[in-house]
Amino acid sequence: MYTECINLFCPAVKHSLKYIVTASSGLPDLPEFVVAAVVDENPLFYCDSSKKILELKHDWVKKVLENDPHQLEFYKRACFGWLPSYFKDTINGLKQRFNQSGGVHILQKMNGCEWDNETGEILGFNQFGYDGEDFISIDLKTETWIAPKPQAVTTKLRWDADKARMKYNQKYSTEFYPEWLKIYLAYGRSFLLRTELPSVSLLQKTPSSPVSCLATGFYPHRASLVWRKDGEELHEEVDHGEILPNHDGTFQMSVDLDLSSVTPEDWTRYDCVFQLSGVKEDIITKLEKDRIRTNWGTSEIILGKKK
Repeated sequence: MYTECINLFCPAVKHSLKYIVTASSGLPDLPEFVVAAVVDENPLFYCDSSKKILELKHDWVKKVLENDPHQLEFYKRACFGWLPSYFKDTINGLKQRFNQSGGVHILQKMNGCEWDNETGEILGFNQFGYDGEDFISIDLKTETWIAPKPQAVTTKLRWDADKARMKYNQKYSTEFYPEWLKIYLAYGRSFLLRTELPSVSLLQKTPSSPVSCLATGFYPHRASLVWRKDGEELHEEVDHGEILPNHDGTFQMSVDLDLSSVTPEDWTRYDCVFQLSGVKEDIITKLEKDRIRTNWGTSEIILGKKK
């Protein structure tokens, strides 16, 4: 099923614009510097240090940049200006602080904003991670930086004292980024504000394995998938997977149910329920043996019925 939101303010959800910058050291087969922009987890553009072009993911993104020279210039500076060398120098400095002489090291930055289109609330963020752990992040309310590691304290003190830097972050996080986010949602309405319902399948590797309920092909990513018993959501004996992207821009997720202590007679008391933001009807798939696709037998995938 595919539907498009009639206007920008439907349904009431939080939207996000994120800029993800990744710099690496010690990985010869990968670019040393990469920038990506995403709206509601959908890629807008990508560039890296080995490609001197902005790789736009949609035609409507090109239209936005053609009509907004400020954005285009901002992205060119991020991809081809001083930022790549700045991140490279920063990694070298961090290696010294952490007493690291070689090996593989990753420095990441994620900044942007979230916008609640019902309340109008805007949340700006700007955070850095080093080698997979939080390094430093901004607190726009107190206008200070948070340093969870001793090695970040020097950076915190220097950046706290840099009022121009804080003003710059405030301006972009609370004014420019929300404005750009709304523009993207308007230009990319048919893609970003669409609704796609998934196919739901029950999978089992072996007779003793958990039964996995898999929902794939849904959009947006704001969704939930749970197992219920007698209509009550289960929290024990279940294992929730992460929401993952598909190659076509949709998403998938799964939740496993351990049936080792459940008798065959009680199977009919269980069902898997998928809920998608903005959609009133749930997709409910009952736990029945002939609905399960296995690696040890042959059976059809039967999609859950809407109730």
